[in-house]
This record gives sequence, C-alpha cells and structure tokens, in this order.
Amino acid sequence: MAGGKEIKTKITSVKNTQKITKAMEMVAASKMRRAQDQMFATRPYAQKIATVVAHVASSHPEYKHPFLIERPVKRAGIIAISTDRGLCGGLNTNMFKKSLNKIGELDEKGIEIEVVTFGGKALSFYKRIGAKIIAEASHIGDRPEMASIIGPVQAILKSFADGEIDVIYLISNEFVNTMTQEPRVTQLVPVIPSQDTELKHHWDYIYEPDSKEVLDKVLDRYIESLVYQAVVENVACEMASRMLAMKNATDNAGEMINDLQLIYNRERQAGITQEISEIVGGAAAV
Repeated sequence: MAGGKEIKTKITSVKNTQKITKAMEMVAASKMRRAQDQMFATRPYAQKIATVVAHVASSHPEYKHPFLIERPVKRAGIIAISTDRGLCGGLNTNMFKKSLNKIGELDEKGIEIEVVTFGGKALSFYKRIGAKIIAEASHIGDRPEMASIIGPVQAILKSFADGEIDVIYLISNEFVNTMTQEPRVTQLVPVIPSQDTELKHHWDYIYEPDSKEVLDKVLDRYIESLVYQAVVENVACEMASRMLAMKNATDNAGEMINDLQLIYNRERQAGITQEISEIVGGAAAV
C-alpha cells in the first residue's frame, strides 16, 4: 500500500483535475445554450425547404433536375460530420459505428465510396480506414457559418453532377435533447419523394421564370441548408455531450477523492497505532 505522502499527492492531483473538469462542464453548458438557440433558429428553414423539395420530387415538372433522377448505384458519396475535439463522451464513436454499418452495406453491394468530412475527428477516422476523401473542412468553430460549408458540399455535388457518384448520404448526429444525441443516416440525393399521398396528388408548383432555373437554384440551396443544419446540430450535440461527460468526470473525481481520503485516514491510523504499540512495547521492556 502506498504511503501517506503518496496518497496525499494523489489526492491533490485528483482535486486539480476535478477543478479542470468542473470548469469545462460550465463552459460547455454556456456554449450549449448558445448552440441550441442557433439550432432552433435554423431548423424551420431546413424543415420547410426539405418539405418543398420532397413535394417537387413527387410532382412532374417539365424539367427533371439530376438530383430528382434515380440511377443505378455504382459509387456512393458520404458527407460525415463530427467534432474537431474529443472529451465529448461517445458522440463521435456512435457516429463512426453508424458510418461503418453504412459502409459495410455498400461494400456488400460492391459500391465504392467518396467522402466529404466536416470536423477533425471524421477526417482522422476516414483516413484511418482508407476511404477516398475528396474534400474536408475542420476547425469550423462553435458558431459555424454557411460560407465554411459551401465549398466541400459543392465538391461532392459536382461529383454527382459529373456522374462520378450516384447517391449521396449525410451521416451526422441529431440533437434529441440534452441527454440524448442520436447518429442518423439521411439520403440527400437523389431526393426521396414525399410520402404524403394527399399532397402528392393535389400539389404542384408554377415556376417563374422557368422550372430549370428555379430548380437549379433551389436544389443546391436545399443540400447546403441540410448540411449546414446538420453541422449546427452537431455543435449543440457536442456541447451537450461534453457537458455530461465533464459532469460525470467531476463526480467520479469526487468519489475517487473520498476513497483516497479514506485510504489515507486508515494508513494514518495504522501508522499511529504502530507508533503507540512501539512506545508501549519499549516502555514494557524497560
């Protein structure tokens, strides 16, 4: 068993670590509220444009945009969103497991993949498994801007337009609540038609100036908005997950300090008892 001095040193070390994890918990909580505000502010636009595009995919415009046309899948594109830093629990790990499952499904069908990554952890992961990365963006920060999203997204959309890939999936984390963040896989293109049968038969659009010009702009904004929304949600997921991870670390440090303090007290008591026994034994010998 370690001596009293070593135990006291360890207690001091754990207390210092506890102070750091507590500070990180408070910082993450503050950033999480700000990230949630941004996420909730952008959600309505992303949901509405997704609904409109799904309706367009169900209609029959005179111009059929390439994003609305299904074709045999020989190569697939993946847009993966992760954090730049660690210390956020199993957030990235769960997303990577989801990615591996999807990659496994594609491999079984003989489909090759190209990847666009957002976040340093995703870049490292896909490099490690040997995936072909055509674009990446890291260090986006806690307040991501659309300008940092457009470049990598346009790179993979160009691959789709050129016929190099036939389907694009988005793999990201969905913010359910502070305690729950779930990884999800979403097919971006080809756009999946709306499943609302009532709107499918009664809803159509009048395009001005013409369907080609409108759909070319709208569908690009659609992809960019969904990816941007996923990046914003991932920031909220990161802060919530880090806050919980640091809270657990702080609580665990407190338990460890209590256990070490108990061990120290026992060691000290045993030392005092031994000293008394030696004194009593010496006195008896005299």
